[in-house]
Amino acid sequence: MRVMETDHKKMGSIDSHHFINGQYIKSGNYFENINPASEKVLGIVSEGDREDVDKAVAAAREALKGPWGGISRRERSNILRKIGDIILERKEELAALEAMDTGKPYQLALEMDIDRAAHNFYFFSEYLTSMGTESYQQDDLALHYAIRRPVGVVGIINPWNLPLLLLTWKLAPCLAAGNTAVMKPSEWTPMTATLLGEICQEAGVPDGVVNLVHGFGVNSAGEAISEHPDVDAITFTGETTTGRAIMKAAAPSLKKLSFELGGKNPNIIFADSDLDEVIETTLKSSFINQGEVCLCGSRIYVEKEVYEEFLEKFTKATKQLKVGDPFDNDTNVGAVVSEEHFNKVMKYMNLAKEEGGTFLTGGHRSNHMEKGFYIDPTIVTGLDRKSRCVNEEIFGPIVTVIPFDTEENVIEQANDTHYGLAATIWTNDLRRAHRVAGQIESGITWVNTWYLRDLRTPWGGMKNSGIGREGGVHGFEFYSELSNVTIKM
Repeated sequence: MRVMETDHKKMGSIDSHHFINGQYIKSGNYFENINPASEKVLGIVSEGDREDVDKAVAAAREALKGPWGGISRRERSNILRKIGDIILERKEELAALEAMDTGKPYQLALEMDIDRAAHNFYFFSEYLTSMGTESYQQDDLALHYAIRRPVGVVGIINPWNLPLLLLTWKLAPCLAAGNTAVMKPSEWTPMTATLLGEICQEAGVPDGVVNLVHGFGVNSAGEAISEHPDVDAITFTGETTTGRAIMKAAAPSLKKLSFELGGKNPNIIFADSDLDEVIETTLKSSFINQGEVCLCGSRIYVEKEVYEEFLEKFTKATKQLKVGDPFDNDTNVGAVVSEEHFNKVMKYMNLAKEEGGTFLTGGHRSNHMEKGFYIDPTIVTGLDRKSRCVNEEIFGPIVTVIPFDTEENVIEQANDTHYGLAATIWTNDLRRAHRVAGQIESGITWVNTWYLRDLRTPWGGMKNSGIGREGGVHGFEFYSELSNVTIKM
């Protein structure tokens, strides 16, 4: 699937097929891939079934016994680095496909998604060469040491909001640990995942190590991967309800699971913070990628002392964001990913009105574009903390803003949710920063920043936001099995 033309207007139909055992394979059944910015058909996508998944899993299982199972860490490291190199060589091409598939601005895909995708491979290519395990000497009785081996065949089920970035975040450590993979991208965003198969092959990944089956969830490829007895582990990022379904399907075979699920993340702004810095970052944490990021701070809590000033500045800055064609250089907000998702977000807009919300911006379909699923960035105030729009994950360009009086009160409100993925705290009081961060129930808490990542650190959510942690050694704990060896002295 080589698509070297990066001018999206000159690209013809781009079809996406399965990648199994080093070859692209078509299915008899297929569905259309729609560009959310233009509502035009981008191409067709093969729809996988249990037979396709069986072939992919068999190829992955066989590859574990082949050359992949015997190569050194250094060889694996070199291959992973080569994958990163090729991703950057084809950066513009991948960014164009990502923008067409998701509706996100091309510049955002170019500067964030593709760079981070390459960095995922670079990081784990280096990390795997320096990883060790533990050993203990038990007096003069015995020496105990641990050895690490691949978990086996890993099913990777990927979301649609950051398709290549999140797929590589899982595939890189999976390969670094010596596993093989069967991937299923979202049916809404198949193109960069399809191209990744070719990139891995070009980088020297043996046939069968990386496999890809397109399709849906229930009664399709996703369910078949989840239930397959020869899939040893599943890593999934997506909605909490889908995570529950995968967990149920995987239960009979006791697979290892790693889930990053939904979020309804608090953004807590204290009066002593630098409001100009807060506004600049909060614009991103609210509306980047059309708000379709699980880490977005969609619940904004502002200390009463600066509430009105924050609203004035935040509203003014939000109104300056340009909604438009993803390929226009000055576009800040593109289209949401699909008509189905557009309708879901608009239902919450209507619900916010019914719940008594006041709209300072947005609240409707954007009138800047004739076609496409565009929604203006939306700020809502006046909602009760128990309202559905404050409590349920919307995953679109909409935030709620609520004032608070005390530190204790805002901590209570921030934790009053079934989710626990991420949080942001803004304060220049060092003691308060530590104190509040230690009480917020979230997998990651940023202080005076947002979306700043070090891939060595643990990554995952509490409560309904996930199971397990990835990143650094935490990822290797999932993608490998540890065996203890005891030698009697």
